[in-house]
Order: sequence, then structure tokens, then C-alpha cells
Amino acid sequence: MSASAGRPPTQASLTTGALARMLGVSPTTVRSWERRYGIGPARRDPGRHRQWSPRDVAVLAEMCRLTARGVTPAEAARLALAAEAPGPSEAREVPGSLAGGPARGGGNTLPVGTVRPECRGLARAAVRLDAPELARILRHSVDTLGPVAAWTEVMMPALRAAGRKWAAEGERYVEVEHLLSWHVAAALRRAADRAEPPQGPAVLLAGMPAELHALPLEALAAGLAERGLPFRMFGPALPAEALLEAVRRTGPPAVLLWSQVARTADRALARRVAETAWGPHGARTRPVVLTAGPGWTGPRRPPGALRPRDLPTALDQLEHLLR
Repeated sequence: MSASAGRPPTQASLTTGALARMLGVSPTTVRSWERRYGIGPARRDPGRHRQWSPRDVAVLAEMCRLTARGVTPAEAARLALAAEAPGPSEAREVPGSLAGGPARGGGNTLPVGTVRPECRGLARAAVRLDAPELARILRHSVDTLGPVAAWTEVMMPALRAAGRKWAAEGERYVEVEHLLSWHVAAALRRAADRAEPPQGPAVLLAGMPAELHALPLEALAAGLAERGLPFRMFGPALPAEALLEAVRRTGPPAVLLWSQVARTADRALARRVAETAWGPHGARTRPVVLTAGPGWTGPRRPPGALRPRDLPTALDQLEHLLR
């Protein structure tokens, strides 16, 4: 028995297919890059799998990052090879999970369909668990497209793809969705917080008491901040009595209640919110209620409540109520 028998797999033992899946691209793409641009393992032993050294993996990872940012494959290959060229001593260390063993982010790409390049790059970075690249793509998307377009065209398609993958594969992709969700929330919170605090009555944003999904509310808050409209964000799973007390204490002109699924859409509570009044006797005021999210589909919407069909509609309705 050789001295290496029984050792855990090393980076060099990865096949091209396993490495491609780890990085979120297809094996066919990797082989095409190797044939056209020389992006491949430097060592090729006859009759054995190609031997991927840490430098080879780093070059391929950089190639994936650059193409995800919209760089042409030929230019990405030139830059990746130049960036990872070994110096007088050893090649640079491979960062993160790529430095030793298969990445924990899963073995396949997230199928996002026909989307913007930023969304494809976001999905690939999520599968690689590449947190710095996730943050960079999201920051660039919000800064260049604005939070509303970034949400609808970049973030939401990637989140839906991660959710579908999780449902199909089980817990194997939970970490991918969690990392992606955290970075999306951070990018939206950044967009919501950087605006000047507006003056005047503020709308109230809250998830229903049993609703744990908050990202659409974060997107709405960022969109309101972009328009210079005041809001108070109470987040997901706000208890019923706390919701009613917040309405009484703040006197909002409008209350948006988010429900992702039908079981969290409490029609009776929405009606109680709409009936909550404040102000002096004879001049009491009640809020306009907006029931947002797919959970309110069908007869669950209380009478008189507005039902925005999407984020831009909700923003238009809230702006009209605040002006």
C-alpha cells in the first residue's frame, strides 16, 4: 500500500467535472476554455485525471468571476492567467473554500433563465459561496440600476432560482439561499439607510404575525427611500397587538401588510388595522391598508384594502397617499 492511501482527497484529485460544478459553470464550458484559451491544469499525466494544482484552480475561479462581470472570455482568460502567474516563489494561495476540497455550496448552477448578466453572476457567486463577489455584484446593481430595478431584475430571479433548487435538492442548497438572502438584505438596507431622513407622516411596513419572509419589505423600504418618502419598518412576524399599538402610536396614513403565503394572511387582523383610529374626538383618522404579497390572493383581502400587484405599484400607491 502506498504512503498516500487512505488520505482525504486533495485539490489535485478533483476532476474537471467536479471542479466545474464547484465553481458554478458547466464542464463543457471549462473544456472549451481550456481548448481555446489555455485555462486548464498544467500537469497532465497519461492515463490519469488531469491534476488541478492550486494555481490552476485559482486561474479558473478568476475566469469565472470575470466572465460573470461581463468581461469577454478571451480578455477574462488573459487577465486571469496574468493575475495568477507564479512569481519567484510559489503561486498565490487559493482563497476560501477553493483552497482544499469541494466547496460546500453545492455542485450545480442555479437555473435563472434569461436574465441580466448581473443576475447570472450573482447566481454563480452564490453557488460558490463567494461572499465578496456577492457583495460587489449587489452593490454595483443597486448603484447603477437603483434598488427597485436591482430587486426585480437581479435579486429576485436569483432568489427564486435558489428557492427552487433548495426545494428540489433538499438541505443541500440551504446554505446557498441563506448566504444570498443575507447579502441581498444588506444591500437593500444600505440603499434604504443612505437617503436623507424625510419629514412628515410615515407609512408603516410590517409582516403579518406568522410571516417570516422580510426581503420584499426591505425592497419596498429601499424604494421608498429612493423616492424620498418616509416610512417605519417593523420587519417580519410583528405580533398582532404590537402591530395595532404601533398604528395607534404613530398614526400612519397607510399600513402595508406583507404575506408571502396564504396561511399567514390574517384577514381579520387586517380589518382591525383598518379600523384602528387616532386623534381627537370628532376628527379621528384611520389608515389605508395595503395587503401585499402572494398570500393575499383570492378572497383573503379585507374589504376596502388596496392590493398592489407588484413593487412599483405599491410604491406609486404609497406615494399618492403621502402626497
